[in-house]
Amino acid sequence: MLSYASLLIGYLLGSISFSYLAGKLLKGIDIRQHGSGNAGATNTLRVLGKGPGITVLLLDMIKGVAAVWIGTWLSGGDPLIQVLSGLCVIAGHNWPVFFGFRGGKGIATTIGVMVTLAFLPALIAGLIAIASIALTRYVSLGSLLFTAILPILIWFMHYPVAIFILSLLLFVFAWVRHRSNIGKLLTGRENKLGAKRQA
Repeated sequence: MLSYASLLIGYLLGSISFSYLAGKLLKGIDIRQHGSGNAGATNTLRVLGKGPGITVLLLDMIKGVAAVWIGTWLSGGDPLIQVLSGLCVIAGHNWPVFFGFRGGKGIATTIGVMVTLAFLPALIAGLIAIASIALTRYVSLGSLLFTAILPILIWFMHYPVAIFILSLLLFVFAWVRHRSNIGKLLTGRENKLGAKRQA
């Protein structure tokens, strides 16, 4: 029973919105009312600058790592609890109970979770995502590529089925959360990193 407490802990941990807190602490604003309206690292970067943006990115990743470690500790290493803890922390980030269920898109937290559960696939997918962002300056494209490539690598590298299923769920999470970005990418209206935001 104690192991299942890690699922609630993971969700509550995910519900801590570092982007929202950064906006309030640094500028007294609700970051969800500025820029893209998203409570995540990329919008933090655009609205508050590089330092806060990078800090939020790292803290959101650490949330994912911490949730899996907590699940591991409380369950004695049960793979199912590890996976469910990762899923819950990302759900908390996307739909935070502390902030009216309006959170971010979960990519940084997804990276933290998957680096912990499947380091090599996450590393390879991450490098491809970073390369795509460097070439195109579309953060959303890199995020979508990361979540699309992960399940393929995890499958072919013969990771546990539970981790593969998690990667598929996170793929769905990411693509649903990025549906407006996908439309903008297809029509050439997506905002590039470092460029003035379009409507």
